[in-house]
Amino acid sequence: MSRIVAAAPAAPAHRYSQAEITRALEPLLTHDPLRAALLRRIHASAGVQTRNLVMELDRYATLDSFHEANDLFIAAGTDLAERATTDALAAAGIRADEVDFVLFTSVTGVAAPSIDAQLAVRVGMRPDVKRLPSFGLGCVAGAAGLARVHDYLVGHPHDVAVLVSVELCSLTVQRGDDSMANIVASGLFGDGAAAVVVVGDALARDRGLNGPDVVGTRSSLYPQTEDVIGWDIGGTGFRIVLSAGVPEVIGRHFAGDVHALLGEHGLTVADVTTWLAHPGGPKVLEAFAQALGLTDAALEPSWRALAAAGNQSSAAVLGILAESLRSPVPDETGLLFALGPGVTAELVLLHWAADGAPEAASTGIAA
Repeated sequence: MSRIVAAAPAAPAHRYSQAEITRALEPLLTHDPLRAALLRRIHASAGVQTRNLVMELDRYATLDSFHEANDLFIAAGTDLAERATTDALAAAGIRADEVDFVLFTSVTGVAAPSIDAQLAVRVGMRPDVKRLPSFGLGCVAGAAGLARVHDYLVGHPHDVAVLVSVELCSLTVQRGDDSMANIVASGLFGDGAAAVVVVGDALARDRGLNGPDVVGTRSSLYPQTEDVIGWDIGGTGFRIVLSAGVPEVIGRHFAGDVHALLGEHGLTVADVTTWLAHPGGPKVLEAFAQALGLTDAALEPSWRALAAAGNQSSAAVLGILAESLRSPVPDETGLLFALGPGVTAELVLLHWAADGAPEAASTGIAA
């Protein structure tokens, strides 16, 4: 097993209401009155009340090249990654030079050397720290990154790992594009970062580190869904591919994966007390709840996150995880999950031990 010992989000300083963002972006996306009216309706129904953005609203009108946007992604993204990582390590009581493995993920910008290389130097990680930058997983990368960090720690039970996500989604909004996908994205996605500190079970025992254990994971790649979510990358940067078929994919496939993972550990949906769902949007959250037969209250943390910050891609579910760590409930079972381009799903089964010790046998959950 592995144990999550801390998580910390980091948000850009510029925070706006949904109405302010809508007014600023409308003339940048369309001059067609009918499409403008559609944009206003879509934004109003996105379930978003406020969002943090990496730039002041008036600067988006002057951002006219992918080169400029990507330079900002690197500069601001590295700052946010540093803040999230520093906060998470401080909360865990772990020094930066104790980190053995860093997994960095983003789908809203590119850099070589990657942001994690700059981050490692800034925060004081060792020169021999192992790094794995990831691009292309999109919204699923928060859950997938946590699962892959867990995989590493199963084989390195005395190690410390950090998962870092940076997503500056506002930099990808395409000017002069009033397609449905761009309209939806411009009303839904926000900017943010998050870091999660995870340790091997031997280190957790040796140092008495508390937090939920990762007791199981599941990955699924759904066939013939390649055109549902993704990017069309060209001269203007990242043009979003986002179809209305995501809820249908969830309805066809998702419940089977959840039941399979839970069944491996002798559990059912009724045994899960904490649901940490990626806040992909109202229709996505509704589809998750319908597929699993959950009450409206079960996904309330995700609805709150969506309203407060929008969909921050891979960082979003990690922010929800950070919130859950503030008020742990002993002997609690949680399921963290997300979807992303592919379409792919990642599920992470969590358990808060009754006594703080990383022992799954006494809980009825098989490691």
